Amino acid sequence: MDHALRASSSSSASTRVVDVLVPVALDQTYSYRVPRGMELEPGDVIGVPLGPREVLAVVWAENAKPDPRLHNRLKDVIEKLDVPPLRTELRSLVDWVANYTLSARGMVLRMALRMGEQLGPERVRLGVRLTGAVPARLTPARRRVIAVLSDRLLHGKSEAAKEAGVSTGVIDGLVDEGTLTVEAMPRALPPPPPDPSYGQPEFSRQQRPAVDAMRALAANGTFHVALLDGVTGSGKTEVYFEAVAETIRRGRQSLILMPEIALTGQFLDRFAQRFGVRPLEWHSELTPRTRQRNWAAIAAGEAPVVVGARSALFLPYAHLGLIVVDEEHDQAYKQDDGVHYHARDMAVVRAHIAKIPIVLASATPSVETEVNARKGRYQRVALPQRFGGQHMPHIEAIDLRREAPPRGRFISPLLAGEIKTAVERREQALLFLNRRGYAPLTLCRACGHRFACTVCDAWLVDHRFRQRLVCHHCGFSMPRPPACPHCAAEQSLVAVGPGVERLQEEAAALFPEARTMVLSSDLITSIETMRSELHEIAEGRVDIIIGTQLVAKGHHFPRLNLVGVIDADLGLGNGDPRAAERTWQLLNQVIGRSGRDQGRGIGYLQTHQPEHPVMKALIACDREAFYANEIEARERTGYPPFGRLASLIVSAGDRPTAEGYARRLAATAPREERVQVLGPTEAPLAVIKGRYRFRLLLKSARGFDLSDYLRHWLANGPKTKGNLKLEVDIDPQSFL
Repeated sequence: MDHALRASSSSSASTRVVDVLVPVALDQTYSYRVPRGMELEPGDVIGVPLGPREVLAVVWAENAKPDPRLHNRLKDVIEKLDVPPLRTELRSLVDWVANYTLSARGMVLRMALRMGEQLGPERVRLGVRLTGAVPARLTPARRRVIAVLSDRLLHGKSEAAKEAGVSTGVIDGLVDEGTLTVEAMPRALPPPPPDPSYGQPEFSRQQRPAVDAMRALAANGTFHVALLDGVTGSGKTEVYFEAVAETIRRGRQSLILMPEIALTGQFLDRFAQRFGVRPLEWHSELTPRTRQRNWAAIAAGEAPVVVGARSALFLPYAHLGLIVVDEEHDQAYKQDDGVHYHARDMAVVRAHIAKIPIVLASATPSVETEVNARKGRYQRVALPQRFGGQHMPHIEAIDLRREAPPRGRFISPLLAGEIKTAVERREQALLFLNRRGYAPLTLCRACGHRFACTVCDAWLVDHRFRQRLVCHHCGFSMPRPPACPHCAAEQSLVAVGPGVERLQEEAAALFPEARTMVLSSDLITSIETMRSELHEIAEGRVDIIIGTQLVAKGHHFPRLNLVGVIDADLGLGNGDPRAAERTWQLLNQVIGRSGRDQGRGIGYLQTHQPEHPVMKALIACDREAFYANEIEARERTGYPPFGRLASLIVSAGDRPTAEGYARRLAATAPREERVQVLGPTEAPLAVIKGRYRFRLLLKSARGFDLSDYLRHWLANGPKTKGNLKLEVDIDPQSFL
């Protein structure tokens, strides 16, 4: 008996145990036994049993001292996947981000294994080829298929069906008849690598110092942060491409982060002009199989350049040598669901961990980045002039208190006259209004009833193109009714305020001969449609563009010389500490679309407060005045980057539960002189998706570890239960 027990203990001791991180909403690792003969190291991607199912996981560490009493309760690792392991650098980033943002490590890891469920051998694609046998029954649909395949080459089944305008069932019928044969399609060859010597541009004398700085940065290859600070149209993209070229020469990978990767067809074309091929893309619109293929190429070091949205930051690069964050100021870099992180800031962290250089590029740097450059933490690489000698746009204010549009209109007479002149010159005009849909509110003239969302504290937006009233917070929508549901009055519903759809209606009435196009995220049906529309504009097939902030995302419109901002004050009155900064950035970027190729650009700001510091700085083209004013205000009030913020959002299915928990939570906040706990108070958007929301805001000194303070507070505070939910947002960007 004793001998058997000793043998069992000896066997247990000789079996390896590893600690494994699973990509689910858990912060802890789990221990698993390693089957004899399986070689595992930290970073290996494995399959493990978790409850009743098998899941992907990553070996996080060796368990050097497993508890022998638990040995028989541990489960075995099922398999080791034939993919490159996650490098130490990426595992360190996962730990760092989870610790800083107070997120479960498993949820951060999930971003690194985003396409984990698709890993494994790629399935063989089947194609069809015409044999020549005539089917017994020839329908028009079958004739079209035969015509498409008449070249007797191998075609993808779905592609052939799409080209012939038939269902795949028609293809299957012709296979059954013997008219078509099914064959395995050859695997697509990987594209050739980018050529750093292909398409090298001629740089201007003004660009040369910046180009030299970018090349030196990449050649040095150590951690270093550079702000590429160039006015709109200065050629920032071509300049940082030189850092990418140098990184390619060194055999390392480059990551270019962009805020709206799905809409950057022009960027991909410019990349191909410089390097001979397009880069590998990473964004949510890729098919699962393409994402799997791209993930594997990145992990194997076979993707020299990756252009991606914020999630591309967490991919398992084999030899990452450079990170570029384009439009670093853009608020789209902040993720507000799941793991709350800011991709720009975490990109700097990844560069620091990997000991590689990083470039932050912008014409309107964030205040945080500007302060870091002024204090010497970041190197400033300046491009103060437009490429090709083009002038920066001239900006004028249209004071709506004196030059208001006619009743029911939103384009002032002065702006309408300028647009008419631009169209007559065969130039393009852009009307900018950062408000989707037709109108932000619909009400009944008879009884005053306002259409509100049934589950959010928000008005329903009238979308005439879709013929629906829509909530922009939860997605609820309803048809626009013929009569008021409150008083039954017919034809009493009126649209209040403008959206871009209403603006197009007004532009069509004012300029009936002009060709108009609306660019708005809610009207995008696919990436390709959007890229096609942008191409139409660039080719001059549109006279008047009406757009939301989508048009500010770095697009190049060669024929655009006039920009009219319909409501320049729109972003200034929402109580957001960054409202002035965001308005200044957005309007600068929008007006910066004009005058980039020929002629002099001009921007008109329709405003009720031309004396506002933001408007004065814009009109005077005085960025130094804006930054000086904004930095002084932030330093005086202790807002970032001179202080730190964290947000706690408590939500529940009813108001008393949410408010009660928020008050109990606030009462348990540890006393700390360097921290202010503000609230709880009802959130500006008090109800979203039927959940009542209360907010607490924490404010501390810059050097204080706010994450650690919160960790200890929440560990000892009241626990959430039932339908209560607590969201933690370190460094919040949204205050709704």
